[in-house]
Amino acid sequence: DLCGGRPPEPPPLDAAEPAPVAPHATDAFAHELAMHARYAFPVGASKPGAGEPGGTSGVLTLYLRRAAEVAVRQFRQEAAQDLWLQLADLSWEAPRAAAVFQAGSAASMRGRSQEAQGLFSEAIALFREIGAHRPEAAARRNLAAVEYRAGLVEQAERHFEQALATFSAVGNRSGEGNTLGNLAALFLSTGRVDRAEKSFGAALAILREVGDRRGEGSTLGNLAAVYRYTGRVEQAEQSYEQALVINREVGNHGGEGIALMNLAGLYVETDRVEQAEQTWEKALAVHNEVGDRAAVGATLGFLASLYGETDRIDRAMRTIEQALAIHREVGDRRGEGVTLGNLASLHEMAGGTEKSQRIYEQALAILQDVGDRRSEGCVLGNLANLYLVTGRVEFAIRSFESALTIHGQLGNRLFQGSHSCDYALCLLAQGRMIEGAERWRQGMAILKSVHADKEAGRKRLDMQVACAKAGVAPLVEGSA
Repeated sequence: DLCGGRPPEPPPLDAAEPAPVAPHATDAFAHELAMHARYAFPVGASKPGAGEPGGTSGVLTLYLRRAAEVAVRQFRQEAAQDLWLQLADLSWEAPRAAAVFQAGSAASMRGRSQEAQGLFSEAIALFREIGAHRPEAAARRNLAAVEYRAGLVEQAERHFEQALATFSAVGNRSGEGNTLGNLAALFLSTGRVDRAEKSFGAALAILREVGDRRGEGSTLGNLAAVYRYTGRVEQAEQSYEQALVINREVGNHGGEGIALMNLAGLYVETDRVEQAEQTWEKALAVHNEVGDRAAVGATLGFLASLYGETDRIDRAMRTIEQALAIHREVGDRRGEGVTLGNLASLHEMAGGTEKSQRIYEQALAILQDVGDRRSEGCVLGNLANLYLVTGRVEFAIRSFESALTIHGQLGNRLFQGSHSCDYALCLLAQGRMIEGAERWRQGMAILKSVHADKEAGRKRLDMQVACAKAGVAPLVEGSA
């Protein structure tokens, strides 16, 4: 037969652990075959029994399923979403719920937040109706992930906890481990660093116990962020590299892109700027390949900041506007807030202080709304710097104190060190020399501990200018 004849029936879509669909020679034409079958499919046949393998509708559901699977493998998420929904319309009970779930996953990858929330909610209701608790928990976990990205943090935490309880109750250890890792990431972004680290550790133990390498790779990458934010640079880099190896080993291209993106951020913080730019460009290529729009927006934002730091302001502005448009398109409120903060910094570099202040304030409002305390602290410190350079020292001091409180609570060592040095210059401007000198030494010691040599160099230059302006000798590092 041409192309090996009709392909075999794929494994059940609603299986507890769905097996991968084996490739077939007809897969290249699966979409066209499904459309031909649809012309022969009688209207109104979508009812129990309509999808019997031997009938015309069975042929249609077979090729729709295969076409959807091929679209997923090729990262054509829009086509995949449409095909899964067509399949859902011709299915019932568990297969219908599973197809709706898959459509939600495709919508999520496309960054269609509202569509994804609606589809996952529909899947939850369908699974609950037939008493399918494990897939119901999976749909609830995915709904929580979309809500988290949209800034609905309280809803997301509640749904993650409900999913975790269900996975535990039905004895699904892999689901339990992955959901615990999702919760840990939420704890980290909302400032519960100790709880995040403990939860990541517990998640890793479960995932290794059950041999879930894909989940292990994702969780290692997230645990690396804890190490990175708390100044444990060597551990962070090792964990990111382990995550990258595992994601490549299991063929998780989306996870590979995320690991590359985060590793590049660590390179910037440890003054490996050229390596960071190359790694972000690799990450961007992967994100575009797999259709992860939110990750594309995040990586463009990081690249824009790097362009700004390396005096490519025009390119930085163009790139960050692209990033901002994507975050708004996909409903990523947290990403929008972070990117606005970076845009404000670029305007400040370009001399637009009034516009910069307005954008910092917009960024703060969003970050406070979504509960991203780490980014809130970073933006507060950057806004304080703007107040300082424009002579509003009292405003600067209050904002630095708020930022440093957040950095201290979250263990954000890099920004704690950087903003401590800036705060010292505020104290100098007020004539508080002893306090300023002590705060300066503390800040420089922290920067040294996290290997931020380039940042420390910038702070030395700022200090020398401030001391010359105040008519005092440059501050001395080390013990008093």
